[in-house]
Parts: sequence; structure tokens; C-alpha cells
Amino acid sequence: MAEETQPKWKGKAMAVLKRSTPDQIWPFLEEFCNLDRLFPDIHTCYRVEGSPGQPGLVRHCIGQFGWANEKLLTIDPTNWSLSYQVLENNFGLNNYVATLKVLPTATMGDDGKPEGCEIEWSFITDPIQDMKLEDFVSYIDNTVQFMANKMEDALNAQMQRSGMS
Repeated sequence: MAEETQPKWKGKAMAVLKRSTPDQIWPFLEEFCNLDRLFPDIHTCYRVEGSPGQPGLVRHCIGQFGWANEKLLTIDPTNWSLSYQVLENNFGLNNYVATLKVLPTATMGDDGKPEGCEIEWSFITDPIQDMKLEDFVSYIDNTVQFMANKMEDALNAQMQRSGMS
């Protein structure tokens, strides 16, 4: 009897950052091994192999739901985009690939420069056992909102320290 193939799950979540530009937000994502400072459920994240900022870099993350090794597939600082794949893990992700992008908004500030940005997190994965797609998308959405708030808080703290607020 042939095993039934389930369709891949696909999803996307967005977070709007009203006070930050893509150039300010991108360094948080570009530093691929700092997930423990941004992700609500991760408490440890470090480089296992590869060179910082280069495809092939593998990070090891440990958090509330278990652990995962994740490989940086592409990184494009010019277009503020990266993609990664979850390799080994102990929480049921199979064939998971995600892309994170920082997108400028159409809003222009008084100085004529773009004001604000969006973070877009899209993914494709095999279905996750004992979970619904809607619940997984909701988790990704909550996570990207949390990350966006952490990034803006960190930027505000940097500006206050440098007297730029």
C-alpha cells in the first residue's frame, strides 16, 4: 500500500516597524547566530560550522521546544534577505525552509527618506504532526511580532545611549 503524500505547508507573516528603517533592522537578521536575543522561545544560539555571514553557516539553537541545527542557504545584504533550512531537530520540523526579508514601506519622512519597514517571514515545510497549519502560522506571526518589538527596543536603547533620541 502506497503512503499518501501530504501537500507542503506554506505560510507568511509580517511585522510592521514604524520607527526603523531597513538599514537599521537588517543587522539584527544578518547576524544569523543571535537568535537567542530576538526569538521568544530560544535561550541559546551559536555557530557550529561555516563562516559568519556566508551561506553554509550552521547554527545550533536550543529553546523551550527543543533544539535544531539550521543552515544559512542564502544571504543578500543589498536586498535585506536571507533564507535558511532546519536540518536536524527534535521537535518535528521536516524539510522546513524559511525566508526572512526586510522591506521598506512606502511612507516617506520629512527628510524625503523612507520611514519604517516590514519584516516578512515566509516558509515551506512538511506538515507537522499533531499541529494545524493555522496554529503554526499563528506561532510564526506571534514570533515575528515579538522579534520586531525586540529590534525596535534595542535600536531605541542604542539611540538613547548615544544621545540621539
